[in-house]
Amino acid sequence: MSQLENWSPSQVKAALDGGEIVLIDVRTPAEFALEHVEGALLMPMAFFVPGALPSQQGKRIVLHCGSGLRSARVAERAMAAGILPLAHMEGGFGAWKAAGLPYIGTDMATGAPQRMAAG
Repeated sequence: MSQLENWSPSQVKAALDGGEIVLIDVRTPAEFALEHVEGALLMPMAFFVPGALPSQQGKRIVLHCGSGLRSARVAERAMAAGILPLAHMEGGFGAWKAAGLPYIGTDMATGAPQRMAAG
């Protein structure tokens, strides 16, 4: 079985900006609603079906979660189903925020989603 690729948040950001990947967030809907990477698609680990992933024709799939643990487990399931190559974001969304990258957060005063600045 092929090795899971570990991508840094900056690699994921560059590839996402370049339209080279599909970023799949495997956290819960509540976690995603509170804050997420703009452009990421939600496929929660609890409901993950490898066959429901988009094709990798022209775009690679990169998985991510909060810390990297859930996305690694989901990646194992996807690779066992024959979905290769596959990557996940090292350190998950926590590492994305620690790297100072922009994301969609929640305005606590209104509950509305808002872009959160890098840094």
